[in-house]
Amino acid sequence: MKMNMCYTANALFRKARIYTGKYMIKIQKAEDVEDSFFNGRNFGASLDLVRDVLKDVQERGDVALHEYSAKFDVSAPQSFEIPQEELKAAAEKLHRENPALYDALCYSRDLALRFAKKQRESFDDFETELEPGLFTGQKNIAVERAGVYVPAGRFPLMSTMVMTVAPAVAAGVKDIILCTPPRVHPDDRAAAQSAGQGLSGKPFMGGKAYADENIMAAAYLCGVTRAFACGGSQAIAALAFGTESIPAVDVIVGPGNKFVAEAKKLVYGTVGIDMLAGPTEVFIIADSSAKPAWVAADLLAQAEHDVVAQPVLATPDETFAKKVAEEIEKQLATLATRGTAEQSVNTYGRIIITKDLVQAAELANRKAPEHLELALSAGEERDKLVSLVHNYGSLFIGHDAAEVFGDYAAGLNHTLPTSGSARFTGGLSVRVFLKTVTTLRVEAGSKGAVASAQASAQLGDAEGLAGHARAARLRLE
Repeated sequence: MKMNMCYTANALFRKARIYTGKYMIKIQKAEDVEDSFFNGRNFGASLDLVRDVLKDVQERGDVALHEYSAKFDVSAPQSFEIPQEELKAAAEKLHRENPALYDALCYSRDLALRFAKKQRESFDDFETELEPGLFTGQKNIAVERAGVYVPAGRFPLMSTMVMTVAPAVAAGVKDIILCTPPRVHPDDRAAAQSAGQGLSGKPFMGGKAYADENIMAAAYLCGVTRAFACGGSQAIAALAFGTESIPAVDVIVGPGNKFVAEAKKLVYGTVGIDMLAGPTEVFIIADSSAKPAWVAADLLAQAEHDVVAQPVLATPDETFAKKVAEEIEKQLATLATRGTAEQSVNTYGRIIITKDLVQAAELANRKAPEHLELALSAGEERDKLVSLVHNYGSLFIGHDAAEVFGDYAAGLNHTLPTSGSARFTGGLSVRVFLKTVTTLRVEAGSKGAVASAQASAQLGDAEGLAGHARAARLRLE
């Protein structure tokens, strides 16, 4: 009875808010959008704790990793490496107990791999003769070893395994090393329960290495070479510097909390990284041809990620905007992740009323969102907007191109730039795992060789670098 009364009260409250024109999500005119809306959103800070963790792991290796695991994790295994047999067993268990999920994971992997291989084809190796006898070229060479970090907090992201490993495989990386937070091994669960351990702050000590089962299954199906039950900023340190157990890598990719992000920032230069990802965001441009329920669902799909996620709609149709606002509140009532999504919508969500679609596109370019949706029917107007927008992580064109497809199963990579960084970078791709290097080959005595030597000598003299000039002129003798 109490639940029914609360539901009735909530329903009346929503109706009253709609009736008075006040909505949970902020609605404002384009000219009232504050400049700070377009600024990058950074919810982290330089963390001395992370700096100390990195230094400690670099100096003490596995000893430090064991101490941090005992301090921060639910399990502190005796050794960190998860045997391939465990990964295989997790995949077989998933296939047996949840074949639909297994098939969806394989479908997602296959599409991501096909798309990444097509990307790889676009990075050509070539050699061209710029001048007679002067041959320049480029080669795209995969890094030897890549580190993949997959978090396992409230929502263990098995899809992240697909998105991080597929481009590495397509690039031709030989060794793909996974780090993911430890879990209590099934063989140790009884002992952990009887001791009141296996909880945050009360880890089970000295058991077998294990991780989230869906993440392990995805690791096996995607082609991870070695997997380690190690999480947090200490895992990033281990991948960057190497320890007795975990090998040092050339590139680290994958999302994580603010400690992981800060660790990646600090080790950049020792290793390459994909990007510094902040809170997720979606920017939808829509007109009255869009379905309010679909637009609201897409906004909430981002809002449920995090209380600081930012769902935004821009539309020239104020009536449509109000319908979406009403639909958001309607869908929130039955959303399992309502607590997170509602706070996100309340604090960071907004609907912007623009004078036309062109102005909406201009706002999107200033915002440079992670995900940009054009919820518009096919035609000249939509084609015009496709050509106008240019700052985004991924672009979703038309009513049927749901952003969630890009998250999971459309071939696109869901690791994308946030907080305005789409102004200067794209998302995770095979490029992150490739080094584009250049080559020079010269035929002695050729016209190109002589001209290059003469020009180089002159430039060396002008810059006061006599050794440079001499090295060039010797080729003329």
